[in-house]
Amino acid sequence: MDVLQDLEWRGLINQVTDREGLHELLNNKQVTMYCGFDPTGDSLHIGHLLTIITLRRFQLAGHKPLALVGGATGLIGDPSGKKAERTLNEEDVVRMYTGRIKNQLQKYLDFDGSKKAEVLNNYDWIGSMDIITFLRDVGKHFGLNYMLSKESVESRIQSGISFTEFSYQILQSFDFYHLNKEQGCQLQIGGSDQWGNITAGLELIRRMKGGEEGDEPDAYGFTIPLVTKADGTKFGKTEGKAIWLDPEKTSPYEFYQFLINTDDRDVVKFLKYFTFLSEEEIQALEEELKTQPEERKAHRRLAEEVTRFVHGEEALKQAQHISEALFGGGDFKQLTADEVKQGFKDVPTHVVEEEEKGLIDLLVEAGISSSKRQAREDMKNGAVYINGERCQQMDKVIEEEDKIDQAFTIIRRGKKKYFLIQYA
Repeated sequence: MDVLQDLEWRGLINQVTDREGLHELLNNKQVTMYCGFDPTGDSLHIGHLLTIITLRRFQLAGHKPLALVGGATGLIGDPSGKKAERTLNEEDVVRMYTGRIKNQLQKYLDFDGSKKAEVLNNYDWIGSMDIITFLRDVGKHFGLNYMLSKESVESRIQSGISFTEFSYQILQSFDFYHLNKEQGCQLQIGGSDQWGNITAGLELIRRMKGGEEGDEPDAYGFTIPLVTKADGTKFGKTEGKAIWLDPEKTSPYEFYQFLINTDDRDVVKFLKYFTFLSEEEIQALEEELKTQPEERKAHRRLAEEVTRFVHGEEALKQAQHISEALFGGGDFKQLTADEVKQGFKDVPTHVVEEEEKGLIDLLVEAGISSSKRQAREDMKNGAVYINGERCQQMDKVIEEEDKIDQAFTIIRRGKKKYFLIQYA
């Protein structure tokens, strides 16, 4: 199975400008391709992951990927998929975002050998271009009617679009032309919302090389589908929060839990999209999902494979360790302080300075129980747990042995209400 056949089986081909021509090209030579990532924030999120993984699939098939960070286009703003004008960031902010995203991308591709990847910044060739050159040498190849027909622009005509965002497709098109000329790049890939920008780039390449309408293409465009869940919503958020690739913004544990809680209706599709498992392995997991759904083997494998790819083996083990402690009856005392911080990131936290503290006083001070009377009642009823163990000892004092890594004590009241005690 070649790379295009594999992508088709996985459901990852949305649009291709010339399927037969691209298939022949990929099977006859090493192809240089690129995908762009605009620095609109200080981290990529899980919505970017599918294009990164697709670049990696092409690389594993012997082709050369270019990951392009839009240090220049990020200053402009892509109107694709947006209903209103973006807020423009300052240059120093975009520069900082660019550096962070370049570092992230370097984790996911291979930078050795004949098919080694490169991470580029389009500010290196767009930043020095003067306005006259831009208008005379590039802008003259774009007809107004052609630009207006692009969905990213057409959808904004009624609500309004600035000349700044209107010109975005020219800049992205110039990226494709520049990479085609300087690096022999013959393929641009992107999400389905980038189709208009990609085809505009192909047209610019043809025109700037003096080609005629209908000439054999020197380059190709390829898009992958928008990732949606079975309920019709966009993939990539939980409880309204984005799932980031930066472990400081979304911990590996949160990332792992997001994936392991995938809807049964989506898990096989996401195994095809986001993992490098073979067709045989995925089909076996699909069969187990049908016959033993309670085992959730497909969900665990999805969470394992993707967490390992994004965060590495050690972070995966940490996420599994936390999950086992929280949901598998594991021992909280076996957790490290870092694991406690990950697993109880959003839990109410109370800071204590004393080395030893009476439990009843602590329950009231931390807001776990409303009064000492209520605290005694809770303990009498067996509703209070210290690091996972029920405590009904009324004169209990929190001591060194109750502190995890000398830093935290986990208190649970009832079945699901967790509280974190942190020691200063």
